[in-house]
Amino acid sequence: MALTANAQTSTSTGYQVLNPATGAVVEEFPTATDAEIQDAIAAAESGYQQWKNVDINERAKIVARVGELFAERADELAAIITEEMGKPLSESKGEAEYCQEILQYFATEGPMLAADQEVKSIGGGKAIIQRLPVGPLLGIMPWNYPYYQVARFVAPNLMLGNTIVLKHAERCPRSALAIAKIMTDAGVPEGVYNNVFATHDQISTIIEDPRIQGVSLTGSERAGSIIGEQAGRHLKKAVLELGGSDPYVILDSSDVAADAATAWETRMENTGQACNSNKRMIVMEDIYDEFLDELTKLATDLTPGDPAKEEKGTFGPLSSRTAAEGVAEQVQDAIDKGATLHAGGTLHEGPGAYLSPTVLSGITKDMRAYYEELFGPVAVVYKVSSDQEALEMANDTQYGLGGAVFSTDPQRAAKVASGLQSGMANVNAPSAEGAEMPFGGVKRSGFGRELGPLGMEEFVNKRLFYVAE
Repeated sequence: MALTANAQTSTSTGYQVLNPATGAVVEEFPTATDAEIQDAIAAAESGYQQWKNVDINERAKIVARVGELFAERADELAAIITEEMGKPLSESKGEAEYCQEILQYFATEGPMLAADQEVKSIGGGKAIIQRLPVGPLLGIMPWNYPYYQVARFVAPNLMLGNTIVLKHAERCPRSALAIAKIMTDAGVPEGVYNNVFATHDQISTIIEDPRIQGVSLTGSERAGSIIGEQAGRHLKKAVLELGGSDPYVILDSSDVAADAATAWETRMENTGQACNSNKRMIVMEDIYDEFLDELTKLATDLTPGDPAKEEKGTFGPLSSRTAAEGVAEQVQDAIDKGATLHAGGTLHEGPGAYLSPTVLSGITKDMRAYYEELFGPVAVVYKVSSDQEALEMANDTQYGLGGAVFSTDPQRAAKVASGLQSGMANVNAPSAEGAEMPFGGVKRSGFGRELGPLGMEEFVNKRLFYVAE
């Protein structure tokens, strides 16, 4: 499954469970007081003084246990986020289980990835690069993958010896508390992981505090600009994983129906709310009509359904009514300006956040849908007549997260993929899956990397340690 990051963030400062399938507020949670924020920062600093001195192999045992608990509690965790943000139940469970893979990867590979690295010295003496923790970190997490996003941030940093202040999305309070309980039950020492229901003003307070040494945000381009500016002002390291409008290029096909089905399944995961989803399908002209027809068949006659039941022929809600209305406005703007609606596009009445899965073609540069990210169940298809035209269209975006190129000739696909202006380029696969695969983008998709060996290279002091002869 493609597990990726959120491209929208709530503007609310209140924490509540609002079921997007029904529009009902299930439970509300108070935001933290300023005193509680200060207590969390102090706890993270105190915890750091102890945690950094714990042997990395002992830290690994605790991190591995965190992963085991994610898997053991997968059913319970899945039910929480299906109600919180509408993810289909099977996908919710898969996300919780995938967290174990991430945590186990860093528990296993972390000691090697953090090991001292000897530098060949041409001037004599002995020089090594040490990989040391930097201190307490702030994590600002999104709602679209409530467990996965936290796991990929905390796993490498707990292994390094850093400590965490975690601010989750306002619509994910129950999952935030469930993660905090896992940390405690797994034996993570007091102060090493600190959940806070912080307001936006309190986030600024945390970033400016001298005890906090870095901040990682997964969120919208707008949120990234704000957090990046605040981090820079206070000379704090930042990792920003922001939006995306990934190209999905199909140069030729031996089975158009099968390729269309894969493209559709990829686009509809998490109801289209994934940063590295295939938001722009760029198809060679000789197979374009057939591909578009197959997509349209897949999108037709779907009806709203309960994401906890996942009945055949149904689709789930977006994360909120506001999100559904926003995507519907982008779709309507395209239609008003001449785009062709092949299927879907219906914003359903009532308090639920249901937008029918949509297929559009004929998108032009004067439409919002050409350059804006479509963070919902909308497949946009473009026709091209050459590999060069496909590449130029693929790169005609302010974003640069991922991209994929497909062909029956792998060398042909690889040649086009090598020209993608992105942090991740894939040949004959929608994305590279696995805890060992680094994730991140360029351009306005942000900077920094998570997962894989690069995931332990961000919030670390790569100290030169030199001993003269």
